Amino acid sequence: MKIGMNMLLWTTFVDEQYFPILEKLKETGYDGVEIPIGDGDAADYRKVGNKLKELGLGCTCVTSVFEAENPVSPDPAVRQKGIDQLKWRIDMGAELGSEVIAGPFHSAFALFSRQPPTAEERKWSAEVLRQAGEYAEGTGVILTPEALNRFECYLFNTLEDISQLIREVDHPNVRMIFDTHHAHIEEKNVVTAIETYAPLFGHVHISENDRGIPGSGQVHWDDVFRTLQKVGYDKWLTIEAFSRNNPEFASGINVWRNFAPSLDAVYQQGYQFIKNKWEQYA
Repeated sequence: MKIGMNMLLWTTFVDEQYFPILEKLKETGYDGVEIPIGDGDAADYRKVGNKLKELGLGCTCVTSVFEAENPVSPDPAVRQKGIDQLKWRIDMGAELGSEVIAGPFHSAFALFSRQPPTAEERKWSAEVLRQAGEYAEGTGVILTPEALNRFECYLFNTLEDISQLIREVDHPNVRMIFDTHHAHIEEKNVVTAIETYAPLFGHVHISENDRGIPGSGQVHWDDVFRTLQKVGYDKWLTIEAFSRNNPEFASGINVWRNFAPSLDAVYQQGYQFIKNKWEQYA
């Protein structure tokens, strides 16, 4: 098991100005960081990847796609743009040395049809992700599409939903992410959910119900850590927490206040919380 920290707490684009934060995360004890992929070019991601190697930090990534490249658009040309965008993101992940690219890239982020998901939309999503998985195979990157709660997505809300997508894609480079924030909203029983779908897990996000400091809210953390240990999960446990540090991004994901006294408190207390809980149920 490795402990990671998602850089979205600070920014959507990591460059040299955030290198001191990477150094602090390394000093805290983190095994790696999660880098957002969206802006910039290959040279930017290569530079960050070199810094991570210098620090001895592992890397995962997080990304999303939008309406212009929606994988479930009825327009084949738009779906092709989705494939092209995912391939570019996979290439940037490879520049970083990333093991995993996570996120809700099965469909356009925060775009609602105002209707329940259709079988055709889910079929289109699987077709796009199968091509992305085939492309990722040459890089070693694992794609982990994410079930989001009903207020952020209509296509895949539960682990059962996303498991159907993973099985339809049927490619070893496409797994699922288990996110404690979304599961807290959508799953009936987190123990049952983990036990049922753990064989499909490629990544885990440790995220509080309010997106603040893990362990400070209502998520059933003892059940989460006890069951992850029980099923033998041995990959990344990456904190995903948000703030108003980047106002444009925060407003785009409906984050209207800070959930912790400081950003330092999130990654410092969050790291210790994961470490203690993992050891408690070892």
